[in-house]
Amino acid sequence: MATQSSKSGSKAKTQAKRATTEAKKSAKASAGAGQRAATQTVVAEKNQVQSVAEAAVDLPVGAVLSVSDRLSDLVEPWTDRSKAEKQLKSYRAQLRKSIKRTERRGATARRRATTEARRTRSRVEREARKTQSSIKRNRNEVEQRVRRALDEQTSRAQGLVDQVTDQLSALR
Repeated sequence: MATQSSKSGSKAKTQAKRATTEAKKSAKASAGAGQRAATQTVVAEKNQVQSVAEAAVDLPVGAVLSVSDRLSDLVEPWTDRSKAEKQLKSYRAQLRKSIKRTERRGATARRRATTEARRTRSRVEREARKTQSSIKRNRNEVEQRVRRALDEQTSRAQGLVDQVTDQLSALR
């Protein structure tokens, strides 16, 4: 039995060694993975800082270059006499074109306003004629009614006068 216990002891030692070795490998691998993760984080942060720094430098440089290009575009046509004359000719043509367009728009607006005024005038005159004929018709009707009433009242009054005259004659 002593051999069995020594075999068991030797197996236990081997297993213990194996477990220790595996633990060391695992610890080494974990440490390596942690170191790689830390390295990657450092590299990512370095890249981000570099990117922000580049943007901070690129923006003003780009702005200066844009302004420089715009100034060059503005000044360039005026550096040579022939170029300046050509630019002036172009401006004159654009101005003429703009003036003609504005004049056409003004003429169109004037024509529309005139047409609208003419239509409005015709409509108002038509309505005035209708109203005038209606007033004339109503006036004639009122005059006829007044004449009839006047005639009726005159004849009634004459009848009363005749009646009073007859009664006075009868009394005398």
